Amino acid sequence: MVHVYNCHPFASQQIVPTDQEPGLFCCGGDALFVVSAGGCRIEAFQLQREEECTLLCRFATMGKVLSIAHSEIGDYLVTIEEKSKATYLRAYTNWRYQAVEKTRVAVRMLGHFLRGSSFRAAPKEQMEIIEIPLFDPPLCFSCCQVTGDLLVGCRKSLVLFSLKKQDVNDPLSVLDFERSLIVHVPGWTPTRVCFCDGYVAIQMELEILIVKLEHFHQQPTNDNVLVSKDINTSIDIEDKGLMRQVPQADVSQLEQDDFYICQKHQELLGEEARECGVSVTLERTGMEHEAGDSLGVSYILYSIRNGVELISSYQYPEKAQQAVLSNQFLHVITRNALQCFTVRCSAVAARTEDPYVDTTMKACPPFTMDVCALRIQLFIGLKALCHFKNHVILLTKAAVDGDGGSGRGPKKAPSKKSTSTKQRVLSESGHGWNLYVVNTVSTLHLYSEMVEYSKKYETSSPQAQSCIHLLSEAHLLLRADLLDPGVRDPAERGELEAAFRESCAQLGDCYSRFDKRDFHLALPYYKMSGLSVTDVIERNVAFSQKSKSFGKGFLFYLKHSLYEESSEELSEETAGQVLHIFSTAEPSQLPHLVCSPCMLHANHATAFTCLEKLEATFPSVIVTLTKAAVALKMENLEQYKTEMGRHAEMLQVYGFIEEPKLLLLLSHEGKSIEPTALAHHLKETQEGLLVASVVALHENNKVKLGEADTFFKELCRETGDEKDGPQLLVDFWEALLVASTQEAVIQELLFKLSTVYIDRISTKENSGIKPLKTAEDLINSCSHYGLIFPWSLLSGPSLDPSSIFPLLEQLSDNESPGLSIHVLCATKLGDYESCIDKLLERCPQAIIPYANHELQHEKQPLWWQKVLPELCKKTKCEGNENNTFLSSLKETLLVVAMELDPLDFLNLIPDDGTAAFFLPYVLECSQKNLMT
Repeated sequence: MVHVYNCHPFASQQIVPTDQEPGLFCCGGDALFVVSAGGCRIEAFQLQREEECTLLCRFATMGKVLSIAHSEIGDYLVTIEEKSKATYLRAYTNWRYQAVEKTRVAVRMLGHFLRGSSFRAAPKEQMEIIEIPLFDPPLCFSCCQVTGDLLVGCRKSLVLFSLKKQDVNDPLSVLDFERSLIVHVPGWTPTRVCFCDGYVAIQMELEILIVKLEHFHQQPTNDNVLVSKDINTSIDIEDKGLMRQVPQADVSQLEQDDFYICQKHQELLGEEARECGVSVTLERTGMEHEAGDSLGVSYILYSIRNGVELISSYQYPEKAQQAVLSNQFLHVITRNALQCFTVRCSAVAARTEDPYVDTTMKACPPFTMDVCALRIQLFIGLKALCHFKNHVILLTKAAVDGDGGSGRGPKKAPSKKSTSTKQRVLSESGHGWNLYVVNTVSTLHLYSEMVEYSKKYETSSPQAQSCIHLLSEAHLLLRADLLDPGVRDPAERGELEAAFRESCAQLGDCYSRFDKRDFHLALPYYKMSGLSVTDVIERNVAFSQKSKSFGKGFLFYLKHSLYEESSEELSEETAGQVLHIFSTAEPSQLPHLVCSPCMLHANHATAFTCLEKLEATFPSVIVTLTKAAVALKMENLEQYKTEMGRHAEMLQVYGFIEEPKLLLLLSHEGKSIEPTALAHHLKETQEGLLVASVVALHENNKVKLGEADTFFKELCRETGDEKDGPQLLVDFWEALLVASTQEAVIQELLFKLSTVYIDRISTKENSGIKPLKTAEDLINSCSHYGLIFPWSLLSGPSLDPSSIFPLLEQLSDNESPGLSIHVLCATKLGDYESCIDKLLERCPQAIIPYANHELQHEKQPLWWQKVLPELCKKTKCEGNENNTFLSSLKETLLVVAMELDPLDFLNLIPDDGTAAFFLPYVLECSQKNLMT
């Protein structure tokens, strides 16, 4: 569907004062090139906005011009000409020098230069016509507006000519071309080609093929021909595609049938395109290219994304004769009208440039939005059309009967003298043709007119969609200019950006007020407008006084801005307005609203009254907790106790999960955390509830571990707790270790707690610490704590001891706790023998408990391979520890006697005359052996 509006994109028009009837025309640089109907003369006119077209120069061509184009890079004209039934391709350089009468014209072949003295004297004071030879007659061509290269379509191939700047005599240089590449597309005879920065588009009747020429390095080869099918698939290509008018399911049928009927246009993408039967072969012909550097082909279609979409469709009231596309408009001519349609180029470009444009932070009108006709301007006998910058050039041809030869178009500005000039030209010409230059208005002027136009729909609810549609079109006009790299003037860009912010505010107003399905767009548009929350509230409160209601989009914006992102603190008056808005429109949101840092200056008594009214209708834990928080701010401790006593602690934890800002306030990026007054009070009165609540927040992804750590440090900043962190933080780590199931979190907590425990052991300054859970509580709560020493995570199954090696340097093994930690770490790393030696040397009474616990299963042989021989040596020594060694030896012999055969056991007995000591154990070993 096409919406029709009556805007004025056309500002004025001039008639081009050509001497002869125009046949072809094109634009480039600052000039309009007109080929006479006879086709052998070109006139160049200066194109200037709001001024008459003035003649720059005119010159004859060598044959009848069949097609013409201009390249801004190199400022040259290229033509296909016919003479004596033969077709030629020619390029015209230095054409501007034809403004001087009797300036010489030089004709030369591509790659050949005149080297006479006259050339050396003035090489740039003469126009050059360069003959470009081809094997096949040229059918079409295209100039690359990025490089100036020329692509020519012939019957059997495409030929690429690279633009060169040849140095003749320093410092003199001239333009030339080099044939660098031939693109073979068997079976394709192009009717049109387009070339831009390596992208090649070919049209043959109703089929279009788009490919990209890609550079890549390969091993040297004698073959200079590369077929697209054989290209290495590792080339970085975002998308590949081919458009052919055949059904996808019937691709294989192409090889079997000569003809079939297509029901609709069909696109082939990716690998399907390679199977379509169209191969592209490249042949390098240029003399200059890097060794090992070759070209490949990747298939592309209208888009380099993951698919092809229909952006817009247009319906014309009568047969369209020609259309041209710009960044902002589609200009179409019918027999008697010039029509200006909006396009979706900027909407597509915005999403290509920023894939996150459709979020809560940004928005852009969709490219699927219906197009609109901004203007239908009457002209009589329209025949041809082209567009250049801010100009639309029209050719009209009509029978001469009174006023029939004149075109009716937009009038020129009164300050100019175009009206009288146009009438004089028309009256004196007496011919049935005219060439018009129609100037389009500036983007800012048209934007303002469209905004004014939209106001007629503002007050009419059934036509709200038309208001949004027109404002969206105006918004896209501004986006198109802001995305245009040609707009470089800082002042102009500043005006566009200011208008863009104004446009965002207007769209935000529409989506906030109208009861639309996409009301959520109020949020990103208001954000892009730069308006503060207070500004938005004032705009919508004023509107609500007329409509007697608040829009869904406005409420959505307020909730999102006040709850999540905004750091703006509202004044008491504005905060009161917000309380009134939500009490009226959405009272269930009041608890979240009152907790917002934006509402810091809200009147506490008013907030408490609003919450009481809500609780009378919809009682809940979160309402009660919010009332308690407000009562605390009012320093009403009795009311606070009453509210906190209404629900059990477990239910209160659920309330904090529902609204974390009751306890802590995070900045927008989480860089700063501020505990609330309620959190400070709970620290003094209900530490267990506070820790349990923060653990629940973490486990429900409301708070990250680092944020929780910062919260407790900020909460206990004034208490001057120990340097390794407040005990409340350690309590939190211990409680979270019990509750968490996330392995990464568990490992981080194990390291944190190990650090604290080891530091407390080494400093011995833990006498005044009162943890929430004792060692027995912890060991009974989870399996992360070991059984030998309940306070030590090292004896548990979860901690990797290598992670805490740096911490052991501060802990001496001369004392029992330090020795235990070092032994536990070495044991978990498998160093059993050194642990046995260390215990026998430092703490022999621990050797048997250690061996009973650690020397099991595959480590059991260490009883008789290591422990028994060492104890035998130690018992011979005299000293205070002899009884300990002897007792340990007896217990070791009991274990060994039960595990070894008699012969093996006898081999372990030392031959130093102490055999009598071992006889009872030998007997026990033998009896065990007989029984088994």
